[in-house]
Amino acid sequence: MARALRALTRLMGWACVAIGVFHVALGNAAIPGAASAGTTIDSWGRFMGASFAGYGLAWLWAARQRPIPATAVRWLAGVFLLGGAGRLLSLTVHGRPQWFQVVLTVIELGLPPLFFWLADAEERALRDGAETVPAGR
Repeated sequence: MARALRALTRLMGWACVAIGVFHVALGNAAIPGAASAGTTIDSWGRFMGASFAGYGLAWLWAARQRPIPATAVRWLAGVFLLGGAGRLLSLTVHGRPQWFQVVLTVIELGLPPLFFWLADAEERALRDGAETVPAGR
């Protein structure tokens, strides 16, 4: 369980950094169905891309701790879940978005419960001595 937490935390961090940088670099072109959304949305999207890259760096920071702090994982997963809830609200208010946004909604609602479940896996493993925990550095 501790190894799964460490691997998923790293994967989440690097994925968010990559997605964020992608949005900073490409602006509207990075958002499926929004290529012609205009300069205001382009500016907002690039800003949010930088914020998402920073969010990914927070995941990577957590992944480098020994043990990975359960509180940080829960907070970061909660933010991700809130993003999925925002997408659900948008779907309710405005209808079905472009198909890839639906896929992202499923990921954003499905992944946080896994993180909530695994959040204290490394802390437990170190406390119980039940599993060798990789150093992560």
